Amino acid sequence: MRLPDRRGRFWPTLATVVGVAITLALGNWQLGRGAQKRELKARYETQTAQPPIHVGAQELAASDMDLRRAEARGVFDPRYTVFVDNRIHRGTPGYHVVMPLKIEGSDRYVLVNRGWIARPALRTELPEVRTPPGPVTITGVVVPPARALELSKEVIEGRVWQNLTVERYRKAMPIAIQPFVVRQDSALDDGLVRVWPAPDFGIEKHYGYAFQWFALAATLAVFYAVTQFRSRPKPPPAP
Repeated sequence: MRLPDRRGRFWPTLATVVGVAITLALGNWQLGRGAQKRELKARYETQTAQPPIHVGAQELAASDMDLRRAEARGVFDPRYTVFVDNRIHRGTPGYHVVMPLKIEGSDRYVLVNRGWIARPALRTELPEVRTPPGPVTITGVVVPPARALELSKEVIEGRVWQNLTVERYRKAMPIAIQPFVVRQDSALDDGLVRVWPAPDFGIEKHYGYAFQWFALAATLAVFYAVTQFRSRPKPPPAP
């Protein structure tokens, strides 16, 4: 008499086991991602506290410079400036001004995110950026450029770009550059805003997702237990 009952439980049991296994695996994956991001944050804090690496004529590996402080001396070249669009500062739309610095004593450049500037009232106009005419020394942190959503293939309108990558810049400009961008934080009398927020590594987001997956696994297990093992009414006695 128990055989039909066991058969009736097979598919719910299988579905619950698979569901719990998948949600536990996803929760553990999110925990792993959170641990990786925590290590990345620790590396960022350690490396940015170290003295800056000098950027000279020799090309440096982007992987060696990632999240490192950098220092370069040279002359800004406004001819190859890119305005990275859709950058907001205190609710005001504007651009990030990315300009190459011709490294002193070299034909190589390094891209510098000089800071934020407000967008002019007319979309067809570009803001005027004050640029020192002579050599300057800049310092900053090498961070991957923030990317905005690209809604079409028309991502470049003259000098206004939706996003900037080293590969895209190299294809568009006839100059040799280092394979990274320095986000400038040194002072310069140019009117640009250089208030950079600390990178959001998304650690808490991953741990939050992990909690949700583990909670879903527990919910599946409890639901199975309640529906499959609750006491069932006894059949009436045979007459």
